[in-house]
Amino acid sequence: MTGVTRSVSHLPHHGTNLTARTNYRQPDPMPADLLATPDLLRSVFRRHAAGVAVVTARGEAGPVGFTATSLTSVSAEPPLLSFGVGTGSSSWPAIAAADHVGVHILGEHQQELAATFARSGVDRFGPPTAWREGPEGVPVLDGVLAWLVGRVVARVPAGDHRIVLAEVVHGDPTGTGRPLLYHQGRFQRLGD
Repeated sequence: MTGVTRSVSHLPHHGTNLTARTNYRQPDPMPADLLATPDLLRSVFRRHAAGVAVVTARGEAGPVGFTATSLTSVSAEPPLLSFGVGTGSSSWPAIAAADHVGVHILGEHQQELAATFARSGVDRFGPPTAWREGPEGVPVLDGVLAWLVGRVVARVPAGDHRIVLAEVVHGDPTGTGRPLLYHQGRFQRLGD
């Protein structure tokens, strides 16, 4: 339907002079390819550039970790962060049971590290990954731009994921370099 002009002079004036007209266009039916689907969500978020982090925890069988782009600063007082983790991921059982997690902000020189922690079925903490046991027994990766250790305060169900909220208890922001980004399905460097 084309644009339809309707008078708004019949609306209550509430002390103002409403002689204006508004152009209102009835919406067209939504094409099927624009309806909400998992593919639509993935397509839209491929256009959203996000910083790259690795989340780690101490599991019963050793350290676990995964690459995340869902990291968010939630609150400064108290210092809270959040991230999403799939309940079907190999890291989820350890994250589900962990009291503390590590969050590492990756630099643009760490594309291979990001790819390692994004792969299934590999030893993410074997060579060449450099790491050490950090505060609260959390695995801390070496050479990152910054890292935080947080005490898990909530795990919120969200579809096939959980949103983990953690209160920051330790950290180091002193790494050098520029951040690694994820955009259009690839790890990328920050452009000027």
